[in-house]
Amino acid sequence: MAMLRAFFVIGISLFFLSCVQYIAGEKNSMELSKQEAPGLSFFLRSSAFMNDTYIPVKYTCDGENISPDLFWGDFPPGTQSFVIIMEDPDAPFGLFIHWIVYDIPYYVTSLKEGLPKLSVVEGVIKQGLNDFGKIGYDGPCPPRGMPHRYFIRIYALDIPTLGLPPGATKEDVRYAMEGHILAQTYLMGRYGR
Repeated sequence: MAMLRAFFVIGISLFFLSCVQYIAGEKNSMELSKQEAPGLSFFLRSSAFMNDTYIPVKYTCDGENISPDLFWGDFPPGTQSFVIIMEDPDAPFGLFIHWIVYDIPYYVTSLKEGLPKLSVVEGVIKQGLNDFGKIGYDGPCPPRGMPHRYFIRIYALDIPTLGLPPGATKEDVRYAMEGHILAQTYLMGRYGR
């Protein structure tokens, strides 16, 4: 009888504990969705290509090798600047960076096609060093074989500047962004040869 009572007490305790965990988990997931909600509508687009389609040759090393136009919107309140990083996760030796743009002011919501390959553009916007060892944009240039994916990622930050000089590296930019990202989104294109 004592043993039966002990099982009953343990069973009731486990039931109440699971109820508390369920309620707490539900609350946490609601809080998380509230935090993520502002970034859910954040978008990045281009008139050059749509998400998950092929990047036209014009924007690759086989063409004019110029950057595509970009425009974005619905970023969260409190955004003070943007960072754009274009990367190829399918490169033979790991993640390859094609373009870094940072200190884009909050009021700038587009970049024209063919952004000049300068370390400072329009007196404010800075460009970093890509993995070709150059400033500015260098488009897709994969080895022959399967097409690669190219992610153009945009980050909305809660600071007006990263405090970095022009020509920063990807490591510097990523380190400076830590703890300041309000939301992020991307546009992905494919290219193969």
